[in-house]
Amino acid sequence: MSEIQIIPDQDQLDAESVLSGRTDAEAARMKRFMAMPDLTRMEGSPIAEIVKRILAIADFKDFDTIKVPEIVPTDVSFDVYGFPPDHPARSKSDTYFIDDNHLLRTHTTVMWHYYLSQSEIKKRMESGKVVGFFSYGKVYRKDEIDRNHMNVFHQMDGGFLIPKSKKVITIDDLQNVLANIAKAVFGPNIKYRFNQDYFPYTDPSLEMEVEVNGRWVEVLGCGIMTDSLIKNLGLDPAKWSNWAFGFGLERLAIISMGLPDIRLLWSEDEQVKKQLKLGNKFKEVSKYPPITRDISFVVNDDFVPNNYFDLIRDIGGDLVEQVQLLDKYENEAKFGKGKVSYTYRIVYRSIDRTLTTEEIEPLQQNVEAETKSQFGAEIR
Repeated sequence: MSEIQIIPDQDQLDAESVLSGRTDAEAARMKRFMAMPDLTRMEGSPIAEIVKRILAIADFKDFDTIKVPEIVPTDVSFDVYGFPPDHPARSKSDTYFIDDNHLLRTHTTVMWHYYLSQSEIKKRMESGKVVGFFSYGKVYRKDEIDRNHMNVFHQMDGGFLIPKSKKVITIDDLQNVLANIAKAVFGPNIKYRFNQDYFPYTDPSLEMEVEVNGRWVEVLGCGIMTDSLIKNLGLDPAKWSNWAFGFGLERLAIISMGLPDIRLLWSEDEQVKKQLKLGNKFKEVSKYPPITRDISFVVNDDFVPNNYFDLIRDIGGDLVEQVQLLDKYENEAKFGKGKVSYTYRIVYRSIDRTLTTEEIEPLQQNVEAETKSQFGAEIR
């Protein structure tokens, strides 16, 4: 197995320069996210262990890995994969844009574009050879704040292409791929089942569920890419058969260890780190009490909640466990035309110590100040 490293081209360098030169809050946020460690490549992390186990599956021994850029062109992220112009992912409320033409990657599926653009891979395929490949690493999406979501997480994608003259991929092949991954991650005795599913860019598609504590939980998806997507990638669907998968790695780790909070995967606390082993059921180090604070404000009706979650995470960092919307309403007579009132509850809780009111009050005051500054809000 060899790793292909994409050398930055001038377009990517220009985009990095644009981000470097920006001084706004969102740019600072993106720089901080990119500086965070890639847990898929951090020795000792269960996220890295999942990747290691999947790459070690015998059927994948001749697959390549490709390390793709974290800053990608908008057309590579969306147009190639057929995202319609009105797709939510294209919105600045869901995705971190550097400028109109570049963004922080939202999925490692962009690997298909970069892998198939390599001259060596083109030569292999022109000679009728089979190719298989993986990509993994951090991805970035604006999201709500709770125990199961972070706006920086890790994803892994896999792909396989074989001339139809040699084999046509079937549902049985998809099941075999998913079963091998589930056994590698959860152990050979894991109970699993398959369901027909729908994904926009694969047809047919399958999802796999595994049994966890007596209930079935969806963990993996796989499919055969549509002819239109194969064409977008520069291939002839009449000649090539394929399978493809892509999934978030945190979900597998959380299920494997019974983690109560996604933030634990980033913990530097030795009491936590020594427990982060796949298959080891996590035991709470201690149940530290939360500190809750509410904030109410009136803003223009173009207010974007995901941007507000980012602001709170910027200030509170990993001390923020959850942000809940308690109330939202409009009252033109009371607030004015085009104004909306919001009330949020911020739950502060450390995963490794007891927080104090003296520690939280300055954070909450900063949240209020930045809510006014960045969103033009009137605090109620």
